[in-house]
Amino acid sequence: MGTNSQSWYKELNYDEWVALPVSGQRPAARYKHAATVLDENLYVTGGSRNGRYLSDFQVFDLKNLTWSTIKVNMEANDVESKGGSRLEVFPAISGHSMIKWGKRLLLLAGLSKNMSDRVTVRFIDPESHNCIVVETFGNVPVARSGQSVTLFGSKLIMFGGEDWNRRLLNDVHVLDLETMTWSAIETTQTPPAPRFDHIAALHAERYLFIFGGCSHSVFFNDIHVLDLETMEWSQPQMQGDLVNARAGHAGVVVDGNWFVVGGGDNKSGALETVVINMSKLVVSVLTSVKGRDPLASEGISISSASLGGESFLVTFGGYNGKYYNEVFVMRVKPRDSLHPKILQSPAAAAAAASVTAAFAIANPETVDFADKEDSNSKVIPVDTYQQNLSAEIDSIREEKKALELSLSEFTAETSALRTKLEEANGNYAELSKELHSVQGQLAAERSRCTKLEAQIGELRKMLESMPSLEQEVQALRTEKSAFERDIEISTQVQRQRSGGIWKWATG
Repeated sequence: MGTNSQSWYKELNYDEWVALPVSGQRPAARYKHAATVLDENLYVTGGSRNGRYLSDFQVFDLKNLTWSTIKVNMEANDVESKGGSRLEVFPAISGHSMIKWGKRLLLLAGLSKNMSDRVTVRFIDPESHNCIVVETFGNVPVARSGQSVTLFGSKLIMFGGEDWNRRLLNDVHVLDLETMTWSAIETTQTPPAPRFDHIAALHAERYLFIFGGCSHSVFFNDIHVLDLETMEWSQPQMQGDLVNARAGHAGVVVDGNWFVVGGGDNKSGALETVVINMSKLVVSVLTSVKGRDPLASEGISISSASLGGESFLVTFGGYNGKYYNEVFVMRVKPRDSLHPKILQSPAAAAAAASVTAAFAIANPETVDFADKEDSNSKVIPVDTYQQNLSAEIDSIREEKKALELSLSEFTAETSALRTKLEEANGNYAELSKELHSVQGQLAAERSRCTKLEAQIGELRKMLESMPSLEQEVQALRTEKSAFERDIEISTQVQRQRSGGIWKWATG
């Protein structure tokens, strides 16, 4: 990569992470910082390192590949903390969020030593380097870190996080940036479990996606969707690759595709860079790295940048046993963009669309365009209506093709699963035969063991009778000895008697 050329990005391959050879002094390595790209510059602020919060403001020039430090001008303000003291304009902070809005950067939430009990909002002007604490109104949410903050028009949507007392949250709050007023949102259906260090993204200007995160003991790999029109939660069924549970990851949307990098589960870092097609609801692994790689870190940041008319991903920082300050980039390969998928009541919407399309195709001449006499109504030209109807029919046909493609993929997957099931059944039959054979052998061994146990019992009884037998033998030996002595005495007496007779005969 030629570092002297401002068009270095043209030399990169698609969908591959590359570490940039930067010049100038790098900022301190860190994690749980906040970062975003504005006008081909990557802005990084705050974070944590070795338990210490950071308060610097760094900028990385994506054209010249150089780092520089910005000295923030802190304007006086009258916003006070809970204790009545004035809040720090630019404190050392971690676990906060940074959003670009127009030409300004918004910093909100996060933990610092001198913090309010409510979420604090700050504005930074990258040109003048001025920073101020903005007074907000309404139902200001409790202070927190590890939350997600998503820009929706002129509003910010904040979900979840962990407060100062380590209480897990799954609440939804909206900040109107034009009036700087907070509102607490009441939602319906089943919300995500309380969590922090998750990510969020907006799809089709209507749906808020939530992915991953953790509680104090559980790491998640689920995806939840909040319909911002009905404020209903749902958990759509995703297709494709299985993604490991993770927290502390980072995500950014490019052309309807949600790129997710980093994170972990306190045991190991997540090695895969994942892309989620938000229209098709398909998850796929884009690329993987080795263990202990900076891209497999928790507290990493990711942003999107446009260079030379192409999209690039930019990551910075993170921690996986070591703190990092490298910048990685990926040149994003252009992908097909489909019509946004309607996630609310998919079965009912599909049925209604099919009926409407079928009726329109089969009976185009029966459509009644008669004018209604109403002073408040507008007359819609027939041609325009037919064009809209034709466009809607084309959209439904495309959706039908996508559904047929999904159905064929599902059928192929079902066939493969059926084949695996048949193989498993065959293996089960063989294992059953082997089990019966082993059971027969065990029965024979069990019978043999029973016989051996009977023999052992008899031997044990014989051993138990050995002392009495020994006593009997000893008694017999004593009797034998006495008998032998008696015989010997009798023999001697006979000899003496025999000698006396011969004596008497010769005498």
